[in-house]
Amino acid sequence: MELILEAKDAEDWIYKGEGAVNLVLSYTGTSPNFIGKVLRVQKVKRNGSEYEKAPPALSKHECLVWKETRDLLSASTKDIGNHIYAQQVMCPLLGSQHIDAGVRVQVTREFLESIHNGVLFQRPSWRAEDARINTQCDSAILMSDHSIFPHVSVKGGVDEEELCIAVEIKPKCGFLPISRFVREENAAKKRISRFKLHQILKFHQRKISQISEYDPLDMFSASKGRVLKSVKDLFLTPQNNFRVFLNGSLVFGSLGGGADDTDTRIAEAFEDTLKDVIEGDEEGMRTPNFLQLVTEALSESGVMDRLLQVQKLDVLDIEGAIHAYYDVVSQPCVVCRELGEANRYEPIHSLPIDQRVKIVRDYLISSTAKDLSLIISFRPTGRGNPASPYDVVFLESINRSFEYKASFIDLDMKPVERMAYYYKLDQEIVGCYNRMMETVNRPGKSRVEPVENTSSA
Repeated sequence: MELILEAKDAEDWIYKGEGAVNLVLSYTGTSPNFIGKVLRVQKVKRNGSEYEKAPPALSKHECLVWKETRDLLSASTKDIGNHIYAQQVMCPLLGSQHIDAGVRVQVTREFLESIHNGVLFQRPSWRAEDARINTQCDSAILMSDHSIFPHVSVKGGVDEEELCIAVEIKPKCGFLPISRFVREENAAKKRISRFKLHQILKFHQRKISQISEYDPLDMFSASKGRVLKSVKDLFLTPQNNFRVFLNGSLVFGSLGGGADDTDTRIAEAFEDTLKDVIEGDEEGMRTPNFLQLVTEALSESGVMDRLLQVQKLDVLDIEGAIHAYYDVVSQPCVVCRELGEANRYEPIHSLPIDQRVKIVRDYLISSTAKDLSLIISFRPTGRGNPASPYDVVFLESINRSFEYKASFIDLDMKPVERMAYYYKLDQEIVGCYNRMMETVNRPGKSRVEPVENTSSA
């Protein structure tokens, strides 16, 4: 039976969170079709931009880039294209066991308008000012709520006695570029992670009030000690990169916005929240034990290794890939003209067109992998249930086992035309760092050496 959501159904959906492109709703009703699910609806910029004004189907250049994925070429809207992209491009790379691309359901304009009005004051103000729900869409994506373990009771509702705690992490880029096309003046990119460099720019722009100690190189290091450090750093400065849900409800982090740091009040409240999940533990140790639990799952699941391999499809860095991009879109290379170093990039410009297309395609796939989120959900269990489809991790400090599942979300296709923006942002990020170092190390000031993570990821 085809599912259609109408105005009368809007009251059963509540705000769960949002990103730059989509808003996510949780289901609170009793229909078995929707229990344990979330609904992802598209947003549209209030002021519009060249990307939002683009044709709804894939552009001519996107059709060239994604020609090997035939179903993408027939996508009538970006939303349908993103659904196909998650299913047919990202799922084989990251593993079907870690991805639920969801199913499309029909929605009426009245349903979307009711949702827009209902969630408006629950959204972070800067998100609401930037974009609204796109009421012109006729469909949305229904997918599993990865922050819970779906279990429907005989009465048709969710089993309230089953505890589930879930953490949502944005790992970001976990490797340093080694491309020979990274210019000498941008060599900091080869020593310091992109996330750390971007933090400096965001702090300079006053987008954040505190620079995070989190370094993705730690999380992707395969060293349990460094992974634990990265999880602790995310907890102390969550920004928009670390959230925790208890039975599907947010208990740590912010909805759609960013929480710069974890003060004593927030830490104490979270410690109290964990009392039913981390049982039999002394006061003050529940949070460290939970962070250890997350570390164990990250280390044992293998998801970070798989994610890193997809990220590393970016072989040339944006400083190399941008040259292939201008050839693919049949434009004179702006970067070669600005730098006056056409000979240096001739090896890229002289490649067969299929290879230049592949460079662009791989870079865009890598960009999705660098920007996605990972949700790991836990529920207390015995020493192991042979019939369970889930993996088990043992937390030695409290002598307790937990079933867990790891899922990737936010797998949208990146627009080909956005590569020019990626290059501009990259240069802005490294330029800000270079200017900072010039300022602090100018004659008459004590020399400041940057803190770098020189261990390989």
